[in-house]
Amino acid sequence: MNEKALSSGGILTIGLMLFALFLGAGNMIFPPFLGQQAGDQVWTGILGFLITGVGLPLLGVIAIAKSGGDLQTLASRVHPLFGLIFTVIMYLAIGPFFGIPRTGTVAYEIGVIPFLSEDAAKYGIPLLIYTIVFFGITALLAMNPSKLVDRIGKILTPALIIIMTILAVKSIVTPMGTLGEPNPAYQGGALFKGFIDGYLTMDTIAALVFGIVVINAIKGRGITSKASITKVTIIAGFIAAAGLALVYLSLSYIGATSTESIGVKANGGAILSASADYLFGSAGAMILALAITFACLTTSIGLVSACAQYFSKILPISYGKLVIILSAFSMIIANIGLTQLIAVSLPVLIIIYPLAIVLIMLSFMHNWFNGYSLVYAGALIPTGVISVIDGLKTAGMDVTSISEALSFLPFYTQGIGWIVPALAGAVIGFIISQFAGESKRVSEV
Repeated sequence: MNEKALSSGGILTIGLMLFALFLGAGNMIFPPFLGQQAGDQVWTGILGFLITGVGLPLLGVIAIAKSGGDLQTLASRVHPLFGLIFTVIMYLAIGPFFGIPRTGTVAYEIGVIPFLSEDAAKYGIPLLIYTIVFFGITALLAMNPSKLVDRIGKILTPALIIIMTILAVKSIVTPMGTLGEPNPAYQGGALFKGFIDGYLTMDTIAALVFGIVVINAIKGRGITSKASITKVTIIAGFIAAAGLALVYLSLSYIGATSTESIGVKANGGAILSASADYLFGSAGAMILALAITFACLTTSIGLVSACAQYFSKILPISYGKLVIILSAFSMIIANIGLTQLIAVSLPVLIIIYPLAIVLIMLSFMHNWFNGYSLVYAGALIPTGVISVIDGLKTAGMDVTSISEALSFLPFYTQGIGWIVPALAGAVIGFIISQFAGESKRVSEV
């Protein structure tokens, strides 16, 4: 019996859902900050940002589809135990320990605090009330994953796109100023600086987590063959990538032209708030609050759903109970506050992000090196060692002597010193596998 093909409208809906899942508050904050810092070098800087902020997440989604539909399958190419441990760490980091709580705290700080008095904003009661409501809505909408596509792809995403379009069009029709002078970090190296800044979105990690949501959404529409699922996932991925690219270009332009009107700001959130107020007056803060709320809510729903689907497979707990547990736990963690949350979680993300990048890249070369597990291990071991050192340094631990010893590595001072060791490790792993006669671990269609 021939499998029913998914309609163009169905693919578009899934693509819009994926776009909304990726577009969290962090994605809206970093581009305007890059724009203001880059000034007249904004287009060179944003090009680098698009490579890592859009290109890598797209490859991540495709890698999950090609590997069989989940992160653990992909990570198990190194070793089954590594696959389990790495996957659990990834889901905990991007889920209840950081990613999910951050959606609530960012939505509160940008979407609510501007409407509170200074005295009210100092106390934790408003944050507590807001996060209870926010994560209550998250749990409600994530409870039935079969309806996730319709709720996000047909309702929340169009609302988010409309709000973002209003902001972008207004900034183009009535620009706040001309392109300013670039920050020293962007003078002469805007492309590379933007490339590094793209890591801040953390969407490469999110792509590996959201892959299961997309796969299940496609299967829920009657598509079952691996080839068809991969094809639909790739198309949906390009739709999401195109949407992200347009948003990043628009927001970076807003930041780049904002300096004359609002001055230099400390972060992208402050730039967006001040720009919205300048462009729309009192209505600007409300428009921005709606955009941030929709962006955070869609990401929160997607992360809760993805984490619940995964952990329900490895734990004797139902999907519904996990949705409630994850939402409640995230609500509690969110009340720590955004600054403290980032300080605690960032070192962990710095450790696992390079590992995710290397794993994705190797997945596309899987058949070239016959799927040898030693190639994966050879690349990931040095990557992990250097990333752990970077993570400890970010956590404030004294690793000066080790860092100085590794400073000879290319790009080490830029925070990506793991690239050459990963390549060398992969080559060594391939050579050893050839001489040892290691059999192919994983076949790929």
